Amino acid sequence: MSDDSGIARPYSEAVFELANADGQLANWSGLLHAAAGVVTDDQVRRLIDTPKPDLGALVELIISVSRAASTAEMTNAELFSNLLKLLAENGRLAALPTIAELFDKLKADVENRVNVVLTAAAPVDDETQASIAAALKQRFGREVSLHFQLDETLIGGARLQADDLVIDGSVSTGLQKLASSLIN
Repeated sequence: MSDDSGIARPYSEAVFELANADGQLANWSGLLHAAAGVVTDDQVRRLIDTPKPDLGALVELIISVSRAASTAEMTNAELFSNLLKLLAENGRLAALPTIAELFDKLKADVENRVNVVLTAAAPVDDETQASIAAALKQRFGREVSLHFQLDETLIGGARLQADDLVIDGSVSTGLQKLASSLIN
């Protein structure tokens, strides 16, 4: 998570409260992630970083692209628009990716679910992923949403990350630890 979590946390919590009250957690998550994707685009980034951007046009651009990119349906699109306007006025549009990430953590807590990223040096078949998810469900006592990422720089092995918990069984980390112990 980026270092703007202190800025993003109040926004994500406020949006979460609204979305949860309206039963719109999934829709808000989709829109927040779509908007986060828009503001991380290089061209949009340049617009945001201009000395005096046209905030109204910038917000309309983010709204239109977000709606087109997201499959989410909003029952109150005005709230989404107001959030983007508020972020733009306060110079906080760049915090959208972190807001979306923090929102998803709150959503996972309420759904009694944990998001786990499995990063491995080679593809992991569905059966192995299912058994890893089942073991983690036992450990955490929560539903597990397992997401796979391929990272050939790990050389071998795998790394699991669930929020702040990291289980690192990668060869590259083992080699780094060995090198560190040899140097010291």
